Amino acid sequence: MRRLYICTLAVAGLGLSYALHAAPGKKSAFDKTAFEAYIRQVELLPDGLTVSVGDPKPSPFPGWKEVPVELTAPNGLVPLRYFVSTDGQLIVKGAIFDVNKRPFQPELDKLTTDQQPSFGAAGAPVTIVVFSDFECPNCREEAKVLRDNVQKTFPQEVRVYFKDFPLEKMHPWAKPAAMAGRCVFRENPAAFWDYFDWIYEHQAEILADNLKTNVLGWAQTKNLDALKLAQCIDSKATEKEVDREVAEGRSLQVSGTPTIFINGRPITGAVPWNAMEQIIRREIGYQQAAAKSDEKCCEVTIPSLAPKPQ
Repeated sequence: MRRLYICTLAVAGLGLSYALHAAPGKKSAFDKTAFEAYIRQVELLPDGLTVSVGDPKPSPFPGWKEVPVELTAPNGLVPLRYFVSTDGQLIVKGAIFDVNKRPFQPELDKLTTDQQPSFGAAGAPVTIVVFSDFECPNCREEAKVLRDNVQKTFPQEVRVYFKDFPLEKMHPWAKPAAMAGRCVFRENPAAFWDYFDWIYEHQAEILADNLKTNVLGWAQTKNLDALKLAQCIDSKATEKEVDREVAEGRSLQVSGTPTIFINGRPITGAVPWNAMEQIIRREIGYQQAAAKSDEKCCEVTIPSLAPKPQ
């Protein structure tokens, strides 16, 4: 039998597992207008905030559909996730866990790592995916934490993947920097991490109008083809790649940077190394325990056919 845990969140002191009650002649189908009005009241959303309610879509859990919601905030879009019962009468905000699967499996299913900048051991039991913004000060601090500690402490156990999530409304040169980074990665994947380290180190010196000049100057010190890189930057050849990563982040409810997924577990904001190390070690322990459990589960004992001694 499938067992589900429903994890709900609280906002303004109100639990967000609730019934959507209508008038006596209530409709049985999902009603977007009623849904929006109800969550505005529960979440205390201001009238001037734009709320976009998507169409219900299938979820992995019988009896429930997932409804994507986006809030248009001053710093960009904020995605929210709700689950609605098939009769449209019950709403849950939060995460639903199926104990027969790995924790955060839905997040793992959405995360793509093919053709992404990465470092660390291939096939490592712990995967860290970082959605980041090159103009974000907290991202700069988290970048240093990852680069200084992961490979030194976990040389065989962790692989780190980088994803662009520029906050365009807040940071004017974040998206151009992300596109330039993808151009570097196209030309020489190994050079991307030099670019990554360099741009965070010089973050305070970069402006929207000097970004390209600085990037090309850096490229010449790394034996990259500066002309080829300039053509890639000018043509915006990698813009669709960055846009795909942003769309993926939104599908995972990413709304700020840095957002880190450790084996699918989402963590928002800069994480100090001592806290991240503990999470990684617990994840390694969980993986080892799960592997032992699987081995024990599948052991087959064959009875001996030798005659018993008289």
